[in-house]
Amino acid sequence: MSPAAGVAIRRSPRARRIQIRVAPVGGAVELVLPPGATRAEGLAFLKEKQGWIAERTANALSRVPFADGAVLPYLGGELTIRRTGRARPGARREGGTLHVSGRPEDVAPRVEAWLRRAARAEIEPLAGEKAARLGARHGRIAIRDTVSRWGSCSAAGNLGFSWRLVMAPREVLDYVVAHEVAHLLEHNHGKRFWAHVARLCEDAEASRKWLRRNGAGLHRYG
Repeated sequence: MSPAAGVAIRRSPRARRIQIRVAPVGGAVELVLPPGATRAEGLAFLKEKQGWIAERTANALSRVPFADGAVLPYLGGELTIRRTGRARPGARREGGTLHVSGRPEDVAPRVEAWLRRAARAEIEPLAGEKAARLGARHGRIAIRDTVSRWGSCSAAGNLGFSWRLVMAPREVLDYVVAHEVAHLLEHNHGKRFWAHVARLCEDAEASRKWLRRNGAGLHRYG
């Protein structure tokens, strides 16, 4: 089989060297070519790194679709998805079960919609309470499905958060909210910023470590 089989090849004007990227979820392989590098050079590099690629793809996390019977992490616990035959659309939680109505193809969008609402319900009051403790005010709050960051704070004080935080332990979600609220006063990561974070949440370092170890795994769901 050709080393390029199943590999996405992309040219990047910003790349300084030939790079190979393996997605931590799903194991998709991408070959990045910088300006001046030929396709042949890229394929030769790809062939040279086949062993490394095989190791990375073998360790990549498999995806967990939102479907009947799937088990999802939820604020430090678990939720099991159960599809019901009820005609009324939507999803509702009963203990550790998330009941989702509709056809099989309806389950995934309804689960994601429920998780987005659950994330907003957790994050909005936390952000308001933490901002008040700092004597600050935040703008609007957006709940998104971001890949590169868990939260954001704009110059105007608008906050953004990944809905996937609701699948992290509660203290990790609390830390990310504290982190972004602290940026309302300090748009940097200096000493005063981290002092605000420490005031707003307990053991920020433990939550940061959890995200570094486990954050990528939250993207396997859905």
